[in-house]
Amino acid sequence: MRLCALVLLAAIPATAATFKVTLLAPADDPRLERSKLDRAILGHAGGPASEAIQIALNDARFELDAAGAKIELSTVSVADAAAARSAAAAAEKAGAAALLADLPAAWLLAAADAAPKLPLLNLSETSDALRQADCRKNLFHVALSERMRSDALAQTLTARKWTNVLLLTGPAPEDQQRSAVAQASIKRYGLKLAGSKPFKLSADPRERDLANPLLLTQGSYDAVWVVDSDGEFAQALPYRTALPRPVVGDAGLVPVAWSDRFERYGAPQVSRRMVRNAKRAMTAQDWAAWMAGKAVVAAAVAAPKGPQAAFAKALADADLDGSKGVSMSFRPWDGQLRQPVLLSDGQSVISMAPIDGLLHPKNNLDTLGADAPEKLCKARP
Repeated sequence: MRLCALVLLAAIPATAATFKVTLLAPADDPRLERSKLDRAILGHAGGPASEAIQIALNDARFELDAAGAKIELSTVSVADAAAARSAAAAAEKAGAAALLADLPAAWLLAAADAAPKLPLLNLSETSDALRQADCRKNLFHVALSERMRSDALAQTLTARKWTNVLLLTGPAPEDQQRSAVAQASIKRYGLKLAGSKPFKLSADPRERDLANPLLLTQGSYDAVWVVDSDGEFAQALPYRTALPRPVVGDAGLVPVAWSDRFERYGAPQVSRRMVRNAKRAMTAQDWAAWMAGKAVVAAAVAAPKGPQAAFAKALADADLDGSKGVSMSFRPWDGQLRQPVLLSDGQSVISMAPIDGLLHPKNNLDTLGADAPEKLCKARP
């Protein structure tokens, strides 16, 4: 027994190389207000990203020990883009190996520009511009892009022959941008736009018709696609349409990175670890944070002695298992993590995208989001 113990001790380096990782999170995050968390809208955040990241680090403790590596996670709250810039620069100066960021687009870019030598993993921002014209060489995206979500939904509608789509769009600026992406996916996959109508929730009695599902859904269509970043209108739309038709988008059938109801590829074990450690269900945002933790672990294991350039390259080249049944990697042309998209109604996972039968010359996952020939990112080779 004593000999076995000595062999095990000899296999683990006496001093582990420490990789400092800094999570940048919004101060007073409006997504985590109690009223929003209580609504538990499918696709919205369920809690702080740090909880899921820590689970990934805990999962990998033996793997890190065997490689002679250690990861120290610290969280910095930032109030605006300037604060994000300062925090990123300070982390780089203090010797951080990577940044993780649960921030809006402008704040993300400020952080990426302030620490250009550090890989920065985007945990939640879906903006396609960050993957295209506004990309950065050091910016990687674990979160789904908006186009990946809309492509997954359009593929699913095509597979089910729900070809005529009524599009309802909310009043927020981000809803207008997301609606444009949805219309592009509808066109890309040969669907037909049966109509496009705005909606608006208002306390003004003169505007009540703008939120009346029966009036908004008059006409002929196979499905209603609702774009509602806030979620309040969308949540009340299923079963209230003028025709008995499915609702998709931000309610009904929703494209998400993760569902705690997913039951394949070891997913239940992942979800159970989240419940056991964080006392809540794992959301899509949690999965992205967990995957960011796994990416940092993979880089530390592959390059346990550094230098920083070797760590960054190992992260960019990592093959990751996210319990979705396929190996996932970062696209070289935009830094986006390739991944399947789950289609869920909140009660179960109905299907996955890419859909069966849809092929790609190199990787079927590249049918979701911007493919290499569509590259607009000039910061990447």
